[in-house]
Amino acid sequence: MSDKNIDVKAVASEIDEKALKEANEVTSFWEIIKREFKADKTATVCLILLIIIFATVIIGSLILDQKAVMKINLRNKYLPPSKDFILGTDIGGRSIAAQLLIGGRNSILIGFAVTMFTSIIGIMVGLITGFYGGKVDNGIMRIADFVSVLPATLLIITFVVVIPQYTMWHFIFIMTIFYWVGFTRLVRSKALSENRKDYVNASRIMGTSDLKIMLTGILPNISSIIIVDLILSFAGNIGIETGLSFLGFGLPPSTPSLGTLVSYARTPGAMSDMLWLWLPASLLILVMMLCINYVGQAVRRASDAKQRLG
Repeated sequence: MSDKNIDVKAVASEIDEKALKEANEVTSFWEIIKREFKADKTATVCLILLIIIFATVIIGSLILDQKAVMKINLRNKYLPPSKDFILGTDIGGRSIAAQLLIGGRNSILIGFAVTMFTSIIGIMVGLITGFYGGKVDNGIMRIADFVSVLPATLLIITFVVVIPQYTMWHFIFIMTIFYWVGFTRLVRSKALSENRKDYVNASRIMGTSDLKIMLTGILPNISSIIIVDLILSFAGNIGIETGLSFLGFGLPPSTPSLGTLVSYARTPGAMSDMLWLWLPASLLILVMMLCINYVGQAVRRASDAKQRLG
């Protein structure tokens, strides 16, 4: 009987130790994301589609020569899809398929670059204003308020018209100037709430430098929110670029863009008789936006779950 009691106690203690260990373990954000994608099949399919689209567009565009693609050949004007031209040609006899690959790459790169630049500015400025508060916060946020009330779209169009030898990098820089405010406000609000917590006060008392507190203390704790906003901002920035290019104020005419391809729908007869001019680019934009949105929503739910679990 004594041996059995010892065995039962040993097993019970092992179970208690395992339960205590599991309770003390903090589930990482990436594990929660994996769990969320396993539960949401739509988000998983969208993620796979995005990977396939991005890989195809980027690899395909690297093989093509942009100057050769954009060379005008009026003999091939408005050819329908065929063996030589899978998606047909435009008014200049240029391949729609090749422009779709290069334009998709340009739109993706612009969206990614603008998102990265605005996020870097937003994280730096947002952490500083949220951490120090007071006059620093008041001064910087008044600048942000001024930028936010400016008519960004009209000013971007003005800069596009005024700047000589306009390039894609000019467009990225101009967009970054006007779209860093929203990310800054998000990071600032989260940094303000984190700044009141005990671990920040304890770090100050221990003599930890402000930079170290911001980068190793506050930033990791708000990283899940930042990742969610990065994904959704990426889709928004692609939409802004394609919209401006559709209006003729995005990328230069010599640089392919998805928005430029969609603008071919305004060509007389294109809506009914020449669907190959604008439909592939429209479908690509639609699929990308939907997929990024579904993936972003899944990451948002994972972020909410992470906050609940602490």
